[in-house]
Amino acid sequence: MTLVRTLYKPLGPLLGVAGGLLAGRLSGHLWKLVSGEQEPPAANRQDRGWGEVLLAATLQGAVFGLVKAAVDRGGATLFDKVTGEWPGDKGDGHKT
Repeated sequence: MTLVRTLYKPLGPLLGVAGGLLAGRLSGHLWKLVSGEQEPPAANRQDRGWGEVLLAATLQGAVFGLVKAAVDRGGATLFDKVTGEWPGDKGDGHKT
């Protein structure tokens, strides 16, 4: 690993925090569009049904996964453009 790629290491957690905040806001907005309610139900709310709780968790998980991948990929792409080095594994295109 080169020195330039090592510089990317501290950016990962910062991007993760920013992505988490963004994902939280996006999932809240999506839940409001789907249900009309301000916040998704907590899993331990007795007055909410299984379907509603699981749907909210599914939407939240999908949004967090999407935002994490977009932030990670965007950060790596930007780092590559600025430094000329890809910060992660380049891979050979084949899975074993």
